[in-house]
Amino acid sequence: MAEEVKHHNMVKVIDQCQVSPPSSSVPSTSIPLSFLDIPWLSCTLIKKIFFYEFPYSTQHFLQTVVPILKHSLSLTLQRFFPLAANVAFTRKPHTPHILYSEGDFVSFTVAESTADFTSLVVSDSPRDVRDAYPLVPVHPSSRTLEDGTLLLQTMAIQVTVFANSGFSICLSFRHEIADGRAFDHFMKFWATVCRSKGDFTSLEGSLPMPLHKRDIIEDPKGLKPIFLETKWNLPRESIEHTSLVHDAPSDDMVRHRFILSRNQLEKLKKWIAFKCQSIGVETLHLSTFVVTCSLVWVCIVKSEDTNIDNVPNNNDDYYCCLGFAADCRNFPEFSIPSYFGNCLSAGLAALMRSKLLGENGIFEAASAIGNKVRDVQGDPMKGVEAFGLAKEKVALNVERVFKIAGSPKIYAYETDFGWGKPKLYEILHADDGETICLSDCRDEEGGVEVGVAFKGIQMKKFNAILEDQLRNIAIPYSAVNSA
Repeated sequence: MAEEVKHHNMVKVIDQCQVSPPSSSVPSTSIPLSFLDIPWLSCTLIKKIFFYEFPYSTQHFLQTVVPILKHSLSLTLQRFFPLAANVAFTRKPHTPHILYSEGDFVSFTVAESTADFTSLVVSDSPRDVRDAYPLVPVHPSSRTLEDGTLLLQTMAIQVTVFANSGFSICLSFRHEIADGRAFDHFMKFWATVCRSKGDFTSLEGSLPMPLHKRDIIEDPKGLKPIFLETKWNLPRESIEHTSLVHDAPSDDMVRHRFILSRNQLEKLKKWIAFKCQSIGVETLHLSTFVVTCSLVWVCIVKSEDTNIDNVPNNNDDYYCCLGFAADCRNFPEFSIPSYFGNCLSAGLAALMRSKLLGENGIFEAASAIGNKVRDVQGDPMKGVEAFGLAKEKVALNVERVFKIAGSPKIYAYETDFGWGKPKLYEILHADDGETICLSDCRDEEGGVEVGVAFKGIQMKKFNAILEDQLRNIAIPYSAVNSA
């Protein structure tokens, strides 16, 4: 084991190493980014963390868990080699590409924390967003080649043990390499190999292999050169800055997660359908995603409102938007379920702030989001084009854009490395006050976990507004069914 490297708050780094695919198992490879990858080049690093119970000593963890995590990661990287590679951001007119060479690696850190594991994973109270920062891996800095090409490492991992309690696996990675579905494929693959103790031969044929060929996705509208031009015109720092590890912490920013149960979501769907019908608002798509986003979006906007009379001020009105991504792998245009890369369209639901603050805000939101979901499903390429060029945002002169991160359909809580399903899964990069994080629910099938981060005062308002909205939804089914 390497010497202790550094101390960071309540975390002591024990070992820092590099994990590569098995020697000579992956040839040198260059894969041009597709038109679906390029819009994400200037996106912040994606940071996700999984907490697991492990009621044993640190020494036992280091001797039994860490070696199998590393070994199974190496075997997994043979199949998911872009995560050990670099993104080569080239100068015009050359297309940025994924570049893998023998010896490329994932930075792998092992650390020990003296923080209270239970308070991190069980507490229902808002937590300082900075509590998790020491658990996030240091992402290696970019390198610049002689021809001006930026080399950007794609992923870093930190495993942190909490003595006699548990451990966390935190990963940071570049979005242009993989979207949420692709990353989940990697995580489930790694977890399965780990559970098998690295016996990959017993798994051959039972695990879906990732598909890396980018040219199987057609670009019917010729969007790639247009998207590339927008990235070449950006300051190069906007591509590099995504490699920073810990963004400057915001004062008094707290993170809170809550669960919408399956029963609450069903009531919410019926409540919105009934209300929309009664006020003449058209609803076309009342899925779990739509009703969850509608409820939380309205609660956020109301929690920001400083009007004590709660009467919308039309002189201070503007468009608020909710942006979301849609996985297209199973759309007829694509049909590539094991594709490893980005295969996302996007939608931007827009409403005037006064509408969201009004009496019928949730129903208006559901209609706007539902219509946009239908539009994306009908023409995913239109959504890709609008997202890549920010066309809708520019056209509407939007002042606020809220975003959705994650999805309940990814089933993060099924990521079992051999020590049971996670006690907690969180998306850590979404601490800007404008992002709604969604995941499946650990303890209830059909439930949704929602994560948000705000200043402490706003969080109190948000929670009070959310509780009030949920009370309003708890009406007898007979009242809805009789409508």
